[in-house]
Amino acid sequence: MTTKEIRKAFLDFFASKQHQIVPSAPIVVKNDPTLMFTNAGMNPFKEIFLGEAPIKYPRVADTQRCLRVSGKHNDLEEVGIDTYHHTMFEMLGNWSFGDYFKEEAIEWSWELLTSVLGIPKDRLYVTVFEGDEKEGLPKDQEAYDFWKKWIAEDRILLGNKKDNFWEMGDTGPCGPCSEIHVDCRTDEERARVDGKALVNNDDPQVIEIWNNVFMQFNRLKNGSLQPLPAQHVDTGMGLERLVRVLQGKSSNYDTDTFQPLIQFISQQSGIAYNMGESDGKTDIAMRVMADHIRAIAFAIADGQLPSNVKAGYVIRRILRRAVRYSYTFLGFKEPFFNKLVPILADQFDGVFPELKAQQDFVQKVILEEEVSFLRTLATGIQRFEKYAAENTSIAGGFAFELYDTFGFPIDLTDLMAREKGISVDMEGFNKALEEQKTRSRAATAIDTTDWVIVNEGEENEFVGYDSLESESKILKYRKITAKGKEQYQIVLDKTPFYAESGGQVGDTGTLTSNSVNSSTIQITDTKKENALIVHFTDELPEDPSAAFIARVDEAKRLSTENNHSATHLLQAALRQVLGTHVQQKGSLVHADYLRFDFSHFAKVTDEEIAQIESIVNNRIRENIAKQEERTVPYQDAINRGVTALFGEKYGEYVRVITFNPEYSMELCGGTHVSSTGQIGFFKIISEGAVAAGVRRIEAITGKAAESYITEQNKLVNEIKALLKNPKDIAKSIESLLEENAKLKKEIEKSILEKAGNLKHDLAAKAQNINGVNLIAERVDLPNADAVKNLAYHLKDIVENLFLVLATENDGKPGITVMISEKLVEEKGLHAGNIVRELAKEIKGGGGGQPFFATAGGKDAAGLGAALEKAKGLIK
Repeated sequence: MTTKEIRKAFLDFFASKQHQIVPSAPIVVKNDPTLMFTNAGMNPFKEIFLGEAPIKYPRVADTQRCLRVSGKHNDLEEVGIDTYHHTMFEMLGNWSFGDYFKEEAIEWSWELLTSVLGIPKDRLYVTVFEGDEKEGLPKDQEAYDFWKKWIAEDRILLGNKKDNFWEMGDTGPCGPCSEIHVDCRTDEERARVDGKALVNNDDPQVIEIWNNVFMQFNRLKNGSLQPLPAQHVDTGMGLERLVRVLQGKSSNYDTDTFQPLIQFISQQSGIAYNMGESDGKTDIAMRVMADHIRAIAFAIADGQLPSNVKAGYVIRRILRRAVRYSYTFLGFKEPFFNKLVPILADQFDGVFPELKAQQDFVQKVILEEEVSFLRTLATGIQRFEKYAAENTSIAGGFAFELYDTFGFPIDLTDLMAREKGISVDMEGFNKALEEQKTRSRAATAIDTTDWVIVNEGEENEFVGYDSLESESKILKYRKITAKGKEQYQIVLDKTPFYAESGGQVGDTGTLTSNSVNSSTIQITDTKKENALIVHFTDELPEDPSAAFIARVDEAKRLSTENNHSATHLLQAALRQVLGTHVQQKGSLVHADYLRFDFSHFAKVTDEEIAQIESIVNNRIRENIAKQEERTVPYQDAINRGVTALFGEKYGEYVRVITFNPEYSMELCGGTHVSSTGQIGFFKIISEGAVAAGVRRIEAITGKAAESYITEQNKLVNEIKALLKNPKDIAKSIESLLEENAKLKKEIEKSILEKAGNLKHDLAAKAQNINGVNLIAERVDLPNADAVKNLAYHLKDIVENLFLVLATENDGKPGITVMISEKLVEEKGLHAGNIVRELAKEIKGGGGGQPFFATAGGKDAAGLGAALEKAKGLIK
């Protein structure tokens, strides 16, 4: 069976068991502060497990693209080294939300693996939770008894809490799990060693392929467990491992999932790939590249561009790891990694269509990243060579600098060191690495208490599309501590506050109690956590159980709506002027301005910007009424040509915002003006690049745009006044610049003449001391360039020169040192070291090359002492 056939067999099987087949969620996570990437198949259903969203389908199955590179599930350094870890992987899963439980989950997993897919029963082992006295948890006898119906008891193994009790995190839903392992060894190997002795012992041929998690408990902040009101099933099976088993391979990388990529790399590099568990550097490099391109390409397609912060930094780190391996072990000195994208897009066409739809964009982003990193890599190698030439070993701190700044894996540094016969201080490197991880964890640490229930209820209704205030009750609250600051999170039964989402910032406002002693607290922000609308405040109300009036800051909301609707008008105008290739790649909408990132591979010209502004402002003057449809079937909206955002997680029903069906129709959950005339005026204030193939426009609307135009007009009037009110301002400024350039040339000529005269005067003052021609004088020249030119002229006409020039410009002292190459070589003089010593006299510092260096300082009174010290260095 091929990978596609195996994936289809899984989904068809569970469809036959009345499961709703749902599409994969994006690999990049939004609205969840605990995750950057989807790292497990259950992530998209987390809000259901937490009771924060209604159950649409009691039975669900899917194939979810996942990424594990950071945090608890950090597999990055293992990827490519072994044969079964991956960054991006597909998690096949089936879920029951309060429907079936252990018996059906166990029966169906066994049926699928043995009857449908044909895995021999004598190669399978299962594990169940053995219990934990400390937690007061008994053995999962129920699962054990169900398994006995299908498999011999000597193949049912007991597992500890680490292996067989699954938890979402430090808090939240959890429960015992039952793993299914398969023994892929040869018959001879199986005869020698019983497979059950190798289960969960890191044997590369005895591997877990499926985990059935039985959600029974909720872990509280204090560590205690509470039974869940409804029990759920959460299963996950790695597609790549399953394919390996069914295709009879000893490595995931030998399957048709990875071989098209690996064979292309092999052909282009001219290096053969060795199948199996090879630990050769070239084989590892090919596995790293074939794996990493999947994670990077899908992350970019889902909206996460490489950058230096958060999730973007993780993607950049994966990409650079792949390029390092290809550069070091496969000889790819020019960009090559990006050429894997078309192969990958073809592989997933019809499965995850997002990549095929953005193939060119994704490939260009990766190409630009490669070009940039190859330059960085070359610089890092030069630094290593220089350091290695001056030291007898590689210090841990320097190895970490190469790793952190230049992207060198420690094994590359170690390899380069061994080639030179020197060692690397691994202990020092690991210490520096751990210190960085500790700093990173501290910077991102968020501590939350358990929710305090105030009023029972599950409603978390948003009424902010229709009203800016509501009568509300507090359902629950908790304390949150981040970066040393304490705040409270409040959940209301209904709220007019828009929670940050889709680029639009969260609302702020007030919460006022209806009690006799009325009190008001400020809502400082509103965010989504999974499906929950959470209000942030610095204090709790005196009586949380009271009734409240929740009131949004109206002025801020209206300005934000102006900017959000203008963003829709802007995107339509961009596609009209630049082309339909334009796709949104990010946005920020708040009261002050809007920011819009979009795919485009050239600077937007001034003429194009003027055209875009004209289109948007024409639409504003047309005062187009907003058309809002709140519950449109997703596929119906797409079929109508409504614009959707790649990487966004859409539900079965979506909200459509239209400003003229012939102009702008978008899927959007944000708040908008009732008609475009409310926006007033639109003005672009900047345009530039933010990443390879991504441009950014910043713009303002309404009062902010009016103020901007007023300020610009005021500035123009001031310039006109300074220029004596000319008819043509541009021509007057151009004439002024030409005159200024002419005067500058005359001044430069005068300075050069003065320096030329000084050159001969100073050369005549040279004192020959022990074969060294010393010139140590104070000169009056207007800038550093003139002093530098004078120094080089003197070097040309005075042999064995040791020159020290002291200057003072605008009260700031300076020292210039020039030494002939012959004195540098024969006497070991170093201008940089000397100027640093002389700079102490003027309370400053400096440096430079062995033959030329400069310094600046704060105390011009010390220039004389500096010149005397210079003379003493020769005498």
